[in-house]
Amino acid sequence: MLRHLLCAGVTMGWATLAPAGEPTEETPPTDQEITVTGVRQAYRGDFALSEIPQSIAQIDEGAVRENNFLRLTDALDLNASVSRQNSLGGLFDSFAVRGFAGDENIPTGYLVNGFNGGRGFGGPRDVAGIERIEVLKGPAAALLGRGEPGGTVNLVTKQAEIGRTFGSASLQVGSFDRVRADGDFNLAVSSDLTARLIGYAEDGDTFRDTVHQRRWGVLPSIGWTIGADTRATYDFEWTRVETPFDRGIVVLNGDLGTVPRDRFLGEPGDGDHVARATGHQLRVQHDFSKDWSLLVGASLRDTLLTGFSSDAELVAGRQKLFRDGRSLSRQRRSRRYDSRQWVVRAELSGAFETGALRHRVLIGADHDQFDNDQQFGRVRPPVLGTPTTERAGNVIDIFDPVYGRFPLPTPAPQNDRLDVQRSTGLFVQDQIELTGRLQLRIGGRYDDVSLRTLNRLTGTDSRRSAGRFSPQAGIVYRLSAPLSLYAAYGEGFRANIGTDVTGAIFDPETSRSKEIGVKLSALGGRLNGTLAAFQLDKANVLASDTGNPGFSVAIGKARSRGVELDLTARLPSDIEVLLSYAYIDAEARSTLLEPNFNFQIRPGDRLINIPDHNLNVQATKRLTIAGRDASFGGGIQYVGQRSGETGTAFTLPSHTLARVFAEVEAIKGVALFAAVQNLFDARWFANSYSPLWVQPGAPRTASIGLRTTF
Repeated sequence: MLRHLLCAGVTMGWATLAPAGEPTEETPPTDQEITVTGVRQAYRGDFALSEIPQSIAQIDEGAVRENNFLRLTDALDLNASVSRQNSLGGLFDSFAVRGFAGDENIPTGYLVNGFNGGRGFGGPRDVAGIERIEVLKGPAAALLGRGEPGGTVNLVTKQAEIGRTFGSASLQVGSFDRVRADGDFNLAVSSDLTARLIGYAEDGDTFRDTVHQRRWGVLPSIGWTIGADTRATYDFEWTRVETPFDRGIVVLNGDLGTVPRDRFLGEPGDGDHVARATGHQLRVQHDFSKDWSLLVGASLRDTLLTGFSSDAELVAGRQKLFRDGRSLSRQRRSRRYDSRQWVVRAELSGAFETGALRHRVLIGADHDQFDNDQQFGRVRPPVLGTPTTERAGNVIDIFDPVYGRFPLPTPAPQNDRLDVQRSTGLFVQDQIELTGRLQLRIGGRYDDVSLRTLNRLTGTDSRRSAGRFSPQAGIVYRLSAPLSLYAAYGEGFRANIGTDVTGAIFDPETSRSKEIGVKLSALGGRLNGTLAAFQLDKANVLASDTGNPGFSVAIGKARSRGVELDLTARLPSDIEVLLSYAYIDAEARSTLLEPNFNFQIRPGDRLINIPDHNLNVQATKRLTIAGRDASFGGGIQYVGQRSGETGTAFTLPSHTLARVFAEVEAIKGVALFAAVQNLFDARWFANSYSPLWVQPGAPRTASIGLRTTF
């Protein structure tokens, strides 16, 4: 039998497989003995949030469900430190934490139950199967390794809950003829074995002309208690997304109303891009005693993205739109992006004392391999001249589009490349209680990385290896029962995958992070907040090579600094409030002349798609109507101005979006829910790569549905 470690783990955001509750700051009594029913979250120890020298924000399932958010990117909007980035025509997740986004040519990496799992081309992540989202901010690279210095996102998935049988299902309809069904069923096969099956299917149009989408996924989980001290969990992922590739709208001479936001400027005849993902994850936890535990696991994820698209040509000398103001010259592109990522890791956590000092340690190792096989084809419009025809330029009239006007040209091979990245890391962390109020955290991680890029078109086979030790240090001082002060410093190391167009592998990206803050936990856990100030510095930063798709260019150094506030409160009269604000100043710190477009990147130029101010406020009221549970609420999101193109003055304007939502129990076990996004139908822009590739945000969008639980 074991002492009750699991609830303390929930406090730190462990991936509980027992019934999940809202994290609190309270530590359970240590004399209670129960059988372990959950597996700890990787890279964590037995800490309350107030003890961690780091800012951590959590977005729970309830906040996502009541807003009826369906995609990870929408849910991340609830935290102001996260900003949307260029999403490859809406076909992968891309976001920045505290101003830094990573490699623009691949999806933003994130963790799934503590395992690297977000870099493949499996399409935008659906929120089905997510228990909560953790935004782990600040200098954590000494443990996580290979991450961005601004932080990372960890998805804690819904997993089999031992010994319980329950379920839920919902059906909803929404704007643009969207229909969605999902289900979640947890079945206790025996007292030691439980299976959980989560699935969803969605079909419908979008606010963009001719753009239809289909999505489905199956996400089963099996939990097995192997004796009183050991728990194993297996999770499977099988998903598919089918939708046209959509670069958005064009903006001429800074006029963001050049064309309507629903105007599709691709070619419906290109058909859908199809993104597929298949994943496996196995975790085993064994508790040796109340103080020592071992967690081992492995993860494997395969993704494949295929399809054709017609995209606006960006080079002025090939773009007829810059001459007559209406004829958009387009490239035609083909993609086959095949990736595989597998991870194995082991971690030992425990506590011991040396004299008057108490130590809580983490010791572990991991190995990560990412294979990224990209086959990319392209045919471009010719350089403009007298004999140039509209057919040769694959031209479409932006004011009166006629689709299928010309036969679709056949792309020629542009990039056929295999990138292989292998990383092995060893890490150790010790948090020492110096006094009843003061704790010191020290630790570090050594990474050994090997890179290989095989360019099949040129025959160039480039290889490189690198290693680095990344230290971290932090201090926490409990000023009073509700208040804690903290400070942290960390260094990071991340290999830059891929090469420039000549085949040269880039130097690894290195970073330094500094952070100070204050944490509040008062009113018995009903009021929690973190106020933090930070500065992040990176070297060997990459950006997409605009003239050579699929390749990158080095832009040197970058810096991000700012202030952020995250606050949650449960007020009297059953009112819940969420507030998240961030001021971020993210800028280039080097000089670079971009060779294809001849623009200059200078120190002080803002990083693309990073707003200076970002705010999200939400309030929810829970009540009883005629003896039935009900809730209603709303929120406001403000996003400040952002750079819309690297190295130029093109800027996306600020926007403010309002949303409302409600739910009421119609009959016992059946609830009616509804939500409206962008209530006042504001015109806004989600992200941009250039004035010819601007992603407009959705207009007013409503949904309504029924949910049953049993």
